[in-house]
Amino acid sequence: MDEDGYSFRRIMGDAEFVRKTLIVLALVVLALLLWKLADVLLLAFGSILVALILRASADLLARYLRVPESWSLWVASLIIFAMFIGLIALFGAQIRAQFSTVVERLPFVVDNFSKNLGFGAVSDNLTEMMNAMPSGGLASRIAGIGGAVVGGLADFLLVVIAGLYIAASPRLYKEGLIKLFPKPQHERVESSLDATGEALRLWLMSQLIAMACVAVLSTLAFWLIGLPSPYALGLIAGLADFIPFLGPILGALPAVLFAFSISGETALWTVIAVVAIQQVEGNVIFPLVARSVVSIPPALALFAILVGSILFGTLGLLFGFPLAVVAYVLVKKLYVRETLGEETTVPGEPKEEGGV
Repeated sequence: MDEDGYSFRRIMGDAEFVRKTLIVLALVVLALLLWKLADVLLLAFGSILVALILRASADLLARYLRVPESWSLWVASLIIFAMFIGLIALFGAQIRAQFSTVVERLPFVVDNFSKNLGFGAVSDNLTEMMNAMPSGGLASRIAGIGGAVVGGLADFLLVVIAGLYIAASPRLYKEGLIKLFPKPQHERVESSLDATGEALRLWLMSQLIAMACVAVLSTLAFWLIGLPSPYALGLIAGLADFIPFLGPILGALPAVLFAFSISGETALWTVIAVVAIQQVEGNVIFPLVARSVVSIPPALALFAILVGSILFGTLGLLFGFPLAVVAYVLVKKLYVRETLGEETTVPGEPKEEGGV
């Protein structure tokens, strides 16, 4: 009898060990699968951001212009599309021509800047590298660049179309995600998703307003300074401002390089203009449009962007900060407040639920 009991316990112990081993293997396989699908998941996150913008615009139309809720999303989408087409019709040819000028002149500008620093012409080294490269390799690289551009446009269309679908039926996708968790956790998961979505919506709307202001102010400043292609340079500065901290530096770099190719005085005025615009954005524009936006510690946000760019490349650089917003809200709500029991305000929650 003792031997039977021992054998039974041994069999049960082996079964438990096998069960735990299979769980660990399943988690490892899931982690590897998520890693392989990282780009797809980031595109899905991008479509959620698009859906948030569309839903926010639709809510504004329904609230202030009394547009029926069933039509508000499509009206908002048509207005955004019409504004985009209108901007292209008004400034498209001019911006396209200025972008061509920037692309054509940028190598010479970089050469002049490099020579002024005593490093010689960068294009000479580039020419030597291209001459040493087999013709087939060069052709494949050019084809690869063209394929990357086409792939980027396809990804953009995919994100926009998926965003429209999500915005049209947000409850469907939200409930589907909630049902992946145990039933006792449904309310907790739903409140976390609501807080995260609201925090992202607030950040997105304020960021888009700030980007538009930076683009307009930069274009005006570059035109007054006398830089070539001010519309294109201003648009680059505005688009790059989507990436906090690093974006303003990357967006201002082409304008500063062009300014150095003209004169030192022009470069000085350009740097002053860029710094002044960033100060206006940080101290005037953003506080006005971002009163309730999640405030992530700057060092944490900067490292989140760097980690995202290292792990996931360009998509990680673009979405590093909004992903940090998601992580920050979830950590404060699920861990700091609900696990540790600390009183803390969770961005995106209604005031009455936010604690102190």
